[in-house]
Amino acid sequence: MEWSIQEIARKAGTTSRTLRHYGEFGLLEPSRIGANGYRYYDQAALVRLQRILLLRELGLSLPAIAEVLEGQRDTSAALRTHLALLEQERERIGRQIEAVRTTLHKTETGEELMAEEMFDGFDHTRYEAEVTERWGREAYQKGDRWWRSLSEAEKKAFQDEQAGIARDFGAAALQGLAPDSDEVQAIARRQYDWLSAAPTGPAPTKEYVIGLGRMYVDDPRFTKNYDKHGEGTAVLVRDAMAVFAERNL
Repeated sequence: MEWSIQEIARKAGTTSRTLRHYGEFGLLEPSRIGANGYRYYDQAALVRLQRILLLRELGLSLPAIAEVLEGQRDTSAALRTHLALLEQERERIGRQIEAVRTTLHKTETGEELMAEEMFDGFDHTRYEAEVTERWGREAYQKGDRWWRSLSEAEKKAFQDEQAGIARDFGAAALQGLAPDSDEVQAIARRQYDWLSAAPTGPAPTKEYVIGLGRMYVDDPRFTKNYDKHGEGTAVLVRDAMAVFAERNL
């Protein structure tokens, strides 16, 4: 069974022009082109398009999507990963909805507000299992104790600093600056200093910095946060951190 480009565009809520652009970029080839020049797509192409749209929804750029698709040849495994991420996000948003609903109800009825209820779904501890798996239980515990010891103003300043670094990386990406340029390496230095500010253990090693940079591209959650400042920002951060680590660590 196959569908025309117009049918697929309509069903996917996109445009024929977008699908042709994906094809020109090498992301989505038609299963065949008819004698009339029309493009047709089979079931395998539809599955690939679904993966592309899911990754776009997560904020990945087209080059980043190409890398992900190239690295994930097992379609079933890739879809399971997408499903897990979507379910995780649904669970988090559901908790936020309930937190806001509780706050609204108690505000309107004059009941006492509980911080635990108000901020459910917003806490950084939802990453506990992931951090523990990646870097060990001790790293999580040290980071958690340090974060909880900060005042609200200190937490905001720490977050604002990282947001500023991300914006500057985004501006550099939009300008087309090279990862090894002086301007980008100065931002990478700030990123390294920011990472070093959290007392979770020894100063970040060369391997840690390079690995973390790769994660900014490989993990859609990080990619989305960086690429919202401009397409290709996460890739620039990854490459800049690798250059910085090779030169300085």
